[in-house]
Amino acid sequence: MAGIVALLYGGVVYLLFFGTFLYAVAFVGNLPAPKTIDSGESGALLPALIVNVLLLGVFAIQHSVMARPAFKRWWTRFVPHAVERATYVLLASLALLLLYWQWQPILTPVVWSVSNPAAILLIQAVFWIGWGLVLLSTFLINHFELFGLRQVWARMLGRTLPTPEFRTPFFYKRVRHPIYLGFLLAFWAAPTMTAGHLLFAVGTTGYILIGIWLEERDLIALFGDQYRRYREQVSMLIPLPGRKASPPPAEVTHPRPAE
Repeated sequence: MAGIVALLYGGVVYLLFFGTFLYAVAFVGNLPAPKTIDSGESGALLPALIVNVLLLGVFAIQHSVMARPAFKRWWTRFVPHAVERATYVLLASLALLLLYWQWQPILTPVVWSVSNPAAILLIQAVFWIGWGLVLLSTFLINHFELFGLRQVWARMLGRTLPTPEFRTPFFYKRVRHPIYLGFLLAFWAAPTMTAGHLLFAVGTTGYILIGIWLEERDLIALFGDQYRRYREQVSMLIPLPGRKASPPPAEVTHPRPAE
């Protein structure tokens, strides 16, 4: 019965996450949705800045602190190992939903506005490529483990998950963090960049850079020299000519647990 409950819990959380992810595309891209990053009227600047920075901070702290091994060791004293990841994904999704709901638009000044139709199409293409890169990269590592489904399924079957392996599939041979790269492309590719969108892009970029530093510290602790060699061979975010992971494998099974 405990396995069935864990599986149902993980499934519901995954559906919530996936809906939250899809809404993120609409929110950032100002697509038809009840609330987007630039929808509504601007209020007073200082309160809007404070609210938005706090919202970004809530997500960043939850997302990074709960992903650290030391926190997981403490957290799993109270939460079963099988649902630890799903609970992390649940709280991350709730933090994002809070951000969508309470985000304050700051429409002026407009930092840039592109009017050329060809340029707009190019920027929009980069936007969609970014989101596609994020989603595809999660499947290259282990999408269902990343979002907690594999763990609850293993609990249901009474199995133990294998030890994490170090591999480099596809994009991971050229860039260490393709998921982060995809987010950066999606967040910055805007034909019209308002002050509020710029705040979001700058804030998330800063968080991503800090998150990479924390994540790579954990990966070195887990994989040691294997990851150090990988870091020397492969660029962090920008795929550069001549830099490529060499065999044997150098791909992280969960390079970014939920982050």
